[in-house]
Amino acid sequence: MSVIPNSDYGTRVRNRLENEMVVWLTTTSADGTPQPNPVWFLWEEDDDAVLVYNAFDANRLDHVAVRPHVSLNFNSNAGGGDVVVIAGVAEQALDMPPATEYEPYVAKYAASVERIGMDAESFAQKYSVALRIRMTKVRGF
Repeated sequence: MSVIPNSDYGTRVRNRLENEMVVWLTTTSADGTPQPNPVWFLWEEDDDAVLVYNAFDANRLDHVAVRPHVSLNFNSNAGGGDVVVIAGVAEQALDMPPATEYEPYVAKYAASVERIGMDAESFAQKYSVALRIRMTKVRGF
């Protein structure tokens, strides 16, 4: 059973997971400080999970190795509405191919990779660590 409710709100959550380009991933540093970072992502609908490819040297990888509970949130609309906050547990997704060999990721982000001045090979080398965030709770309005 999905953690996303079967409601009008749940429909909005699914739409944002399918169509948004950026979500904020918040991990927690060793001293307990929240560390939000905007990240590219893919929704793995069948698994109630979100996949994020990370730079191999990203501090968040150290954070989730010790404190795997994270949150994801989308920007609100201009009036402060359409809030989506997702709680989850992050782990390395060792089963995933490089980002540039995973067709759903390529389809969603190829133009963005080019826009930031990278080619597929350099992107795959830098953003080589996949995290899977298994959703445990969705809240918002």
